[in-house]
Amino acid sequence: MSLKQRKLVVLAGAFALAFGIAPVANAMHIMEGYLAPTYCIIWGVLCVPFLVAGFFSIKKTLAEHRKVLVILAIAGAFAFVLSSLKIPSVTGSSSHPTGTGLGAILFGPSAMSIIGIIVLLFQAILLAHGGLTTLGANTFSMAIAGPFLAFGIYKLCRKFNVNKLVSVFLAACLGDLFTYMITSFQLAIAYPSEVGGFMASLTKFMGIFAVTQVPLAIIEGIITAVVMIGLESYAKSELTDLGYFKGGVVNGR
Repeated sequence: MSLKQRKLVVLAGAFALAFGIAPVANAMHIMEGYLAPTYCIIWGVLCVPFLVAGFFSIKKTLAEHRKVLVILAIAGAFAFVLSSLKIPSVTGSSSHPTGTGLGAILFGPSAMSIIGIIVLLFQAILLAHGGLTTLGANTFSMAIAGPFLAFGIYKLCRKFNVNKLVSVFLAACLGDLFTYMITSFQLAIAYPSEVGGFMASLTKFMGIFAVTQVPLAIIEGIITAVVMIGLESYAKSELTDLGYFKGGVVNGR
């Protein structure tokens, strides 16, 4: 490991130590036991093809560019730290950033499904943040839906020659918001309102979390752009291998 790579590892470790110790929480990761078994199974099954594609995507990337492993670890640590932090919302709920936009931009959305499920698994076991039975639902919203939209927004912005850091900001911000839209959808399906059914429930859930999630998404976009500036300074070679300076990720994924 080169001196530059060691510095990146130390930086990621310091970041995690400073912010990664979060209190036990049941934030907008859907908590253990909150979904019926049928919904847990359905969301878990829907995640399988994305996880398979993610496994092969990461395997191919690391086989061709082994030194980007450190950047992959940083993307995972970034997602773990940000999604572990909760902000009180209304009616006893809470919101948090997702941190998945960074990995989606650098490694593609499929790879982020693997990083995301690992993050969610550790959070469920170590922090009681989310749950094992709801792992499929949480993975689909945070590690699949959000990253795919973030990646699409980034690619679209770069296609129209939007400033690179502005593209990163928009991708991370909108990817965060889309995660919460999907989570609200999941909850609305599971718990339709007695008056108004699914749409009334969806409106309620989205309204509850919009209060804190909109400013959090903006903050996440800014933080992701700042982290990318740091990576551009200290990991230019690795980002070049990933195709970041050409406007995309390695091998066009």
